[in-house]
Amino acid sequence: MNYISTRGGKDFVGAAGAIKQGLASDGGLFMPDKIPTFGKGDIAKLCAMSYPERAAYILSLFLTDYTYDELLSDCEKAYSPDRFVGGAAPLHKLSDDTFVLELWHGPTSAFKDMALQIMPRLLSAALKKTEESRTAFILVATSGDTGKAALEGYRDVDGVKIMVFYPVDGVSRVQKLQMATQLGENVYVCAIEGNFDDAQTGVKKIFSDTEMAELLNKNNVFFSSANSINWGRLAPQIVYYVSAYCDLINKGEIIADEMIDVTVPTGNFGNIFAAYIAKMMGLPINRLVCASNKNNILTDFLTTGTYDRNRGFHTTMSPSMDILISSNLERLLYVMSGAENTAELMKKLNTDGCYTIDAALKAKLDEHFTGLFCDEENTALEIKRTFNENGYLIDTHTAVGLNCAKQYMAKKSDGLKMVVASTASPYKFAADVYKSIAGKAPADELSALGELKALTGTEIPYPLCDIDKREIRFKTVIEKQDMPSEVLKTLGIDA
Repeated sequence: MNYISTRGGKDFVGAAGAIKQGLASDGGLFMPDKIPTFGKGDIAKLCAMSYPERAAYILSLFLTDYTYDELLSDCEKAYSPDRFVGGAAPLHKLSDDTFVLELWHGPTSAFKDMALQIMPRLLSAALKKTEESRTAFILVATSGDTGKAALEGYRDVDGVKIMVFYPVDGVSRVQKLQMATQLGENVYVCAIEGNFDDAQTGVKKIFSDTEMAELLNKNNVFFSSANSINWGRLAPQIVYYVSAYCDLINKGEIIADEMIDVTVPTGNFGNIFAAYIAKMMGLPINRLVCASNKNNILTDFLTTGTYDRNRGFHTTMSPSMDILISSNLERLLYVMSGAENTAELMKKLNTDGCYTIDAALKAKLDEHFTGLFCDEENTALEIKRTFNENGYLIDTHTAVGLNCAKQYMAKKSDGLKMVVASTASPYKFAADVYKSIAGKAPADELSALGELKALTGTEIPYPLCDIDKREIRFKTVIEKQDMPSEVLKTLGIDA
């Protein structure tokens, strides 16, 4: 299987090359030249497998530069019980028709671990397979969770350095502390004055700066990415939707080939696009509900066909979704309309900040996706209602997803089971979760962890215990335009 750019550039590389390079040379995203499909009996075989075995099998269909045995070895290490205390992607039954896919039992208590525990192993192998002698410098923009998960995943990996940029006022206190206290000799963290879109745009500009790339090359360094623009980050996300379906069968909740619906709280569109790929592969998914918070740009796009980032930016209690530039939407546009149209739409987005798709493409979107959103008031109400009625504690992002799932289910009458992706531990956003249930604010953001534990009788996940007692290593805050010079400074390179 080979990988090509969503914008039709001349890149034509194998899986290892796509993972190493991260972004196509024309600024597009890598996509496989074909989507593999499940054969007869494949789902039944997957039902009998462990999560690492399911992951290795599905990844082997896409990453053909890697052997199955290589992938299985890496998956068994990445998804081991000591890394995922509580299991990799367990399914919690909330009601007769609603199931919560818990993706946050990894070392940073967020769904990003599901990809970023395996991705560094894929990159390390890719460097060897492509006979790369330079140091890979991973650049990451984060709205909170990707940064910590990437830092933890790439910590002290040979041949790799990683630098994370995050909006100084756009992440939770716990997320900020997780990054600022990160251990590892090859990790760097820097805050910017601005929002996540500023950080993401800055990273993309650095990636596309040919002069900077040449300067790094002279110093035996090259750029790569750990954001979901990298196929090595997105491919592992396909697995847990397939795994959830298998678990529903194994639990006797559905029979083979029975359709289900899936709701995904998302800002960058990568997590839900992974679910769409699973559907393209033949997983019986009926409807994909794209759940947004108050920054409901995706809801508007899926409803009207117009994507317009020229709007106010809202800082919400679900900060990982505070995004106005949904990078992975480009991959969906490519799959549904081809490279030429995608390149034109991305050009309009860059120059005008908006674009409108034609009626034919809008009709294709309508076949698969429903866009809904949940405001701040209803996010808080959903957290309180779910705990009081179900005895189940959810974070702010999962609350958005669950609320949108309920909105959708109230309108439809097909009776299908709904799987809702749960993207973070409630303790990562303890202050807002506590306030939603108790009706008052905690003493402060850090004491909120203990207060939430006392209020609900639940346990603080081990990665977040005593986070306020760890040494703060990274304190730098810069203006967004200074990101390139900060990269060079970090690498010890004179401009």
